[in-house]
Amino acid sequence: MRVNFKALKAHLPEIAIVLVAIFLRVWLIDIKPAHFDEGINGWFADQMRATGYHKYDPTNYHGPLHFYAVFLSQTLFGRELWALRLPAILASVLSILALLRFRDYFGQSTARFAALAMALSPAYVFYGRYSIHESWQVLFSILLLHAVLGLWQTGARKHLFLLAASITGMILTKETYVLHIGCLVLAVPVLLIWKFPSPPNPGWPLAKQDWSRDDVVTAFGVSAIVLVFFYSGTFLDFRAVSGLWETHAAWFKTGMEAGGHEKTAYDLVGPLNYYWLALMARCFEWPALLGVIAGLRFIMPSDSRYRYVAITAAGTLLAYSIVSYKTPWCIISMLWPFYLLLGAVIQEAVSKTHRRALWWLVTPLLAGSLYYGVSLNFFIFTDDSEPYVYVQTYEDINEFTKPVLQVAKSDPAGYQMSGAIMLESYYPLPWIFGDFTRIGYFNKDHQTSHWNHDFIVIDSAKESEIEPKLSRAYLKIPFRLRSGQEPCTAYLAADKFEQVVGRKPDIVPTP
Repeated sequence: MRVNFKALKAHLPEIAIVLVAIFLRVWLIDIKPAHFDEGINGWFADQMRATGYHKYDPTNYHGPLHFYAVFLSQTLFGRELWALRLPAILASVLSILALLRFRDYFGQSTARFAALAMALSPAYVFYGRYSIHESWQVLFSILLLHAVLGLWQTGARKHLFLLAASITGMILTKETYVLHIGCLVLAVPVLLIWKFPSPPNPGWPLAKQDWSRDDVVTAFGVSAIVLVFFYSGTFLDFRAVSGLWETHAAWFKTGMEAGGHEKTAYDLVGPLNYYWLALMARCFEWPALLGVIAGLRFIMPSDSRYRYVAITAAGTLLAYSIVSYKTPWCIISMLWPFYLLLGAVIQEAVSKTHRRALWWLVTPLLAGSLYYGVSLNFFIFTDDSEPYVYVQTYEDINEFTKPVLQVAKSDPAGYQMSGAIMLESYYPLPWIFGDFTRIGYFNKDHQTSHWNHDFIVIDSAKESEIEPKLSRAYLKIPFRLRSGQEPCTAYLAADKFEQVVGRKPDIVPTP
């Protein structure tokens, strides 16, 4: 087979962007302990081994797709932290490939800039290394915009099928699909109205559509079957399908009441909030922040496709600013359109001046993102002072979990060790110890029935109450699980762990 080196050379920038993105998302992937939410997502996937399917809960605020992806990854590659995170990594990298495809509409330079900005973004790297749903939502929202522009510009039937597939993916991922689809729809009348005071240039009239009614029935019929398949637990629990619409009542209530995740210090007027703009400035998301400003250029006569993207992006940012419930990983759902807008403005300016001007503007922006992203993802990933580090598990959990896992893996009967974990909040421990068969999980006030377990975990405040009850010699290991939680203490049975930990027992019961 002959290699077309000329064609390969033309695509070297895209290849380099993707390779950089993969490296930043994969290198030292297990350096950061499993997050609280990762532990819950992994636990849901674990339940599928016992039940045979994911039982959808409309109050969980997340669709079933990610749980099935995690289940598949762990089934293929085992219970490893990198396997837990692999689906989100794939979604994050595919999002960059999807951005590169916008060259079909906005040109190669704009698409490359947007993809590079996403590849280096501290948020997209940080949360692309998390096993959470948001990376999937980003991927499907990018594909949805691609499908809308494709139908607008070419009318090809492949874009109709992409439209159906992307909407289906968003519904399967997270209830916030309502915000994104709503903003795409509402942007249409705004675009049509704005053409009167500021005519578009060019206008890009709607292309002749090449799809038929049968294509619509096929595309959305298959989508309906896929939705029922996943929401019904692979056709094993049809009652759960009603969760498709029941979830919105619970989601709306949580979104408005915030549930402890409000950011009131950033309020402007009434419900409006500038938290996301502050996050962009603080966390070196400067390409996106400048993209917000660049979007103002499309108020003036401009390409109607860019104007549509600007209206949609502004609407999405406004919607997330109004919603009271604010967890920092939601930022990745709104950054990427602003990369396209900034790329377009830069390309327009460069075409009128000199190419060197592009580098004077772009290099400091991307260098800032890269610098902070490397620091955040590989050095300060558990520092609570960093806005993206949110209820993150601390590294000293390893002082407790690593000896337990080491003993379990070295002894065929190790996973039958008994344990009692008595904490008010104990995730991600149920996922970390998911292969153990004799661990009891209790709240901090509900105690175990006996005190000779192979390991025990309690709130440190209860040490004086618990230690007199211990019937074996134990090694005492203090640790912190996460911010906002009291210090914890782990007791490891000396006869099991003394050699592994390398010190004598701290607690020796009186004969």
